[in-house]
Amino acid sequence: MARYTKEHKQVTRQRIIERAGHRFKLDGIDGSGISTLMSDAGLTNGAFYAHFESKDDLVANVVADQLRRQVERYGTLRPGREGLEDFVRGYLSPKHRDNPGDGCPTAALLDEIGRCGDGTKDAYTEGARAILEELAARLTPEDPQSARGKAIGLFTVIVGTLQLSRALSDRQFSDEVLEQGIENALTFMH
Repeated sequence: MARYTKEHKQVTRQRIIERAGHRFKLDGIDGSGISTLMSDAGLTNGAFYAHFESKDDLVANVVADQLRRQVERYGTLRPGREGLEDFVRGYLSPKHRDNPGDGCPTAALLDEIGRCGDGTKDAYTEGARAILEELAARLTPEDPQSARGKAIGLFTVIVGTLQLSRALSDRQFSDEVLEQGIENALTFMH
């Protein structure tokens, strides 16, 4: 019985983390209260503290989980630069722009993460390092260290492009920003 309870608690905790990740990316970290987050997970407010010490604890766990999942998705891409090009085109697509809740946590939450506590910043830093290592390894598998700067540049170009495209009310202008961002990223990669 105790084992079931422990496993059940882990499953429940993971459900809270996953639903909170979606909600944060839609409404922001500050715009998502514990009651809404718990309601999204189908739980009562009182259950929150059985899983997390504080909202900050939840945020740090969500950020770590979101970035880990993003890195895992790189494994589903075609190998090398071809996969990286596929990733850039998907990242800077109207579908990704229009569905932030299902998309990249960096593009959706970067400004808020910058205002978070050390636990969340540490979780983000670790996840961002893993993403940059993945990008660098695809840019130059023979020498990822030399591609680190290029990987940082590529990541900042696509994140900033997506953020700008989401802020524009003119859809045609937004599409143009995405298309130019793809061109810029591909040029940057070569």
